[in-house]
Amino acid sequence: MTTAATEFEPDYVVSPGEILEEILEARGMKKRQLADRSNKSTKLISQIIAGIAPVSPDTAIAFERVLGVRASLWNNLESRYRLHLAKQDERARLASNVAWANRFPLARMKKFGLVGDARKPIVEDILDFFGVANTDAWENVYLQEQQRVAFRASQAFQSSPYAIAAWLRWGEKHAESLDVPAFDRDRFKTALNDIRALTRMTPEEFHAPLKELCSRSGVVVLWLPELDGTRLSGATKWLGPEKVMIQLSLRHRTDDHFWFSFFHEAAHVLLHGKKAVFIDDASNTTTKEEDEANLFAQNHLIPRSHWARLTRTKAFSRERIVSFADELNIAPGIVVGQLQHAGLIPYTHLNGLKQKFVWADQRYN
Repeated sequence: MTTAATEFEPDYVVSPGEILEEILEARGMKKRQLADRSNKSTKLISQIIAGIAPVSPDTAIAFERVLGVRASLWNNLESRYRLHLAKQDERARLASNVAWANRFPLARMKKFGLVGDARKPIVEDILDFFGVANTDAWENVYLQEQQRVAFRASQAFQSSPYAIAAWLRWGEKHAESLDVPAFDRDRFKTALNDIRALTRMTPEEFHAPLKELCSRSGVVVLWLPELDGTRLSGATKWLGPEKVMIQLSLRHRTDDHFWFSFFHEAAHVLLHGKKAVFIDDASNTTTKEEDEANLFAQNHLIPRSHWARLTRTKAFSRERIVSFADELNIAPGIVVGQLQHAGLIPYTHLNGLKQKFVWADQRYN
């Protein structure tokens, strides 16, 4: 008996056994007859129809010869059906992890489009965002490892590790899509001198040149708003041996904080190892690495010899600060911020010299 091969394209997931049963009924063929012609047992044919036994490759070939339905179709039906069953089982297991999912700052993650696929349960959506198979894998990659290494350089663990991991992953996904040359240490050091002059520009003006100068050196710089449960100013993370990410939050939305955070993270790139992830939050940290990064940022923005001259006289008028900033070719808000941090002027004084930043994407404001 020969029959032309027939394509079956079901628009929903069915077991190959259901299709097989329909074919047998349509042709008036008994299970025993198919078993004899296929050189298989009647028990196996019954188990395939019941969805208990799979259609193996050799059985698919036999069905092609006997029924004229291509072996590849039987294999595809079997694969799709087993995958469907596996996903159902996984979905049932993941349903018990809703409490885990609620540890993340879901409201803002949804607002910013990080999660919120209506076709998926929230646990699956979060796992897809992080690129891990299950919650155990997430714990290993994003919690245990980052608590041991990434958070050791700051007191960021006082914030939510789930929110911090989500914010970092957001940055990683942006950075991974960008192609940059291999990291060039000397080129980056030179770029920092040019970047210093950008501090006098508005965000609209410095946005492109800042990213370009860093990109040429193998450094991806980006800024993303905080998520609930974080108190982050910035982070530095190597995405590979030759690519590094500087991520900033614009937490205080003023130029002095933004530029100090940038040069602070640049210090981590130049002075510290590639294995650690440096996460800098609102805590007053006292680690060696953080102290070195703070000193680097201070000196790069205002060289200590100029700082000594400025602070020799304790009269800090608006005019004097503007003149001093013009001399150094930096934003006057940076001078105000450092004077405030040093306790030389109150935090309520001269804030009008600081440039305030507003997110271009209104969702972030």
